[in-house]
Amino acid sequence: MSAPARQGWDEEFNFVVVGSGGGGMAAALTAADSGLSTVVVEKGAMYGGTTGISGGGIWIPNNPTLRAKGHDDSRESIRRYLDRLTEGRVPAARLDAYVDQGPAAMALLGKSRWMRFFWVKGYADYHPEYDGGRPLGRSVEALPFDTRRLGEDEKHQRPNSLKGPLGLWITAKDYRDLAMVKRTWRGRWASVVAAWRVSSNVVRRRHMATGGRALVARLRMALKDAGVPVWLRSPMTELVVDDAGKVTGVVVTRDGRTVRVGARRGVLLATGGFDHNPEMREKYLPEGGRDNHSAGAVENVGDGITAGQALGAALDFMDDAWWMPSVHHPSGATVPLVSERCIPPSVIVSGDGRRFTNESSPYVNFVHDQLAGGHVPAWFVMDAKARARYPFAQVLPGMPFPKAFYDKGTVHRADSIGELAERIGVPSDTLTQTLARFNGFARSGKDTDFGRGDSAYDRYYGDPTLKNPNLDEIDKAPYYAVRIEVGDLGTKGGLVCDEHSRVLREDGSAIAGLYATGNTSASVMGGEYAGPGATIGPSIVFGHIAARHAAAADRTGPVTSQDAP
Repeated sequence: MSAPARQGWDEEFNFVVVGSGGGGMAAALTAADSGLSTVVVEKGAMYGGTTGISGGGIWIPNNPTLRAKGHDDSRESIRRYLDRLTEGRVPAARLDAYVDQGPAAMALLGKSRWMRFFWVKGYADYHPEYDGGRPLGRSVEALPFDTRRLGEDEKHQRPNSLKGPLGLWITAKDYRDLAMVKRTWRGRWASVVAAWRVSSNVVRRRHMATGGRALVARLRMALKDAGVPVWLRSPMTELVVDDAGKVTGVVVTRDGRTVRVGARRGVLLATGGFDHNPEMREKYLPEGGRDNHSAGAVENVGDGITAGQALGAALDFMDDAWWMPSVHHPSGATVPLVSERCIPPSVIVSGDGRRFTNESSPYVNFVHDQLAGGHVPAWFVMDAKARARYPFAQVLPGMPFPKAFYDKGTVHRADSIGELAERIGVPSDTLTQTLARFNGFARSGKDTDFGRGDSAYDRYYGDPTLKNPNLDEIDKAPYYAVRIEVGDLGTKGGLVCDEHSRVLREDGSAIAGLYATGNTSASVMGGEYAGPGATIGPSIVFGHIAARHAAAADRTGPVTSQDAP
């Protein structure tokens, strides 16, 4: 996956970014701000990567948006939190770089007139009970954006499968409120706001985007202002190295021809993980997590990881992913379950009919427990109240599951628990006992088995009208069981990098000229997940760090006109 640097270049830049997700685009902006000529090379026909189809949260403590709201954290508290999460598996220098450079990365983005964010207040860190965790959360999102402003680039932006009907747009906070439309006045008011937005969009013909799509659209506008080109349908086929082993460029296929692109200051690999590579999933991921139920961008097949590995790069965390319990939609799509696991009159059980963890816990932790116990698949069991009150897997409250769900064996329905148990192949007496015990917890308001509802994170998507927002009796027929798969938002393992985002060899030495960020690099979160946006946040920060390091790298000679942006 490497070619010698003996031929001339067809194109030449100071800095080449491979991949157009959030981390790659942010790095390109930093490089341009540093005076480097820069190009973004994208394999797919559309830009945005997994960022574009994500919720778009960004977890970067002490960023300018948080500080403007008076939400300042001490550096020490943030490090204590990350130390507790990573358990010594991530070098201290990388954690320091993330904490110290994160605010600067977001401040640089904020220099663009397009980059505007808001705090998702109350969306707790995933472990707010840990020392340094925050119940009010540290996640920010891009403000909603009318993608018509992209002009011709609008049609090249990756679509989001969660797009609302008639152009309805909702933020993470809006969704939380709308999920309670049958339960709270705030939820009912949110539905009125949603109806107004639909009407407004029809009249004003806006194409409003939120979450990851809004973030990517704003980054694309900022790149246009900075004069940074984005090459679509241009997969990298090789890294180019010189005789000393330094990466000096890439080879891409563009418009049907091979193009050698020089990179005077370095190449950043931001190509995502190996989400959709069946061979790599089989080789690296644990049993139970190898089937592909990934919500990552379809182009993510480990290109950057294998390219770095061919140059001797070290790998880490290859057996882990940003796991997400999911439902396999009959259409073939993977539907992540986030708020659904907080539905009060519901439990998730293994094949033996027993609960095995806190259903409302952070999704990575839930699946870690699921995999550790071999509970694949698991079954989401709920009653008629749950279906009448709360949305589930993009099915609105009160609406029946489509017939295709039943035809595929994804959903089962029965008038009694015993009949339901028989249909999903679990012991009837065990499932009956499990629900009886859970109903006791619901009446008392305390889950003494797994602590469901104890954490502020659990309660965020819970029902505030109940004693415990995550507990309610499962007692009204008909009953439903939904098959739960081990899904993911992308893989966690990748190239080992230092605090400067330089890719490292097995012996700890840096591969000159080669950087990585996002899911192409080994996760700075270790086996954990700090909070909403703890994937995109590090990707942005370490992309920023890579570009700054490349800009400061020693030149081989005096500055020339070729070094100009």
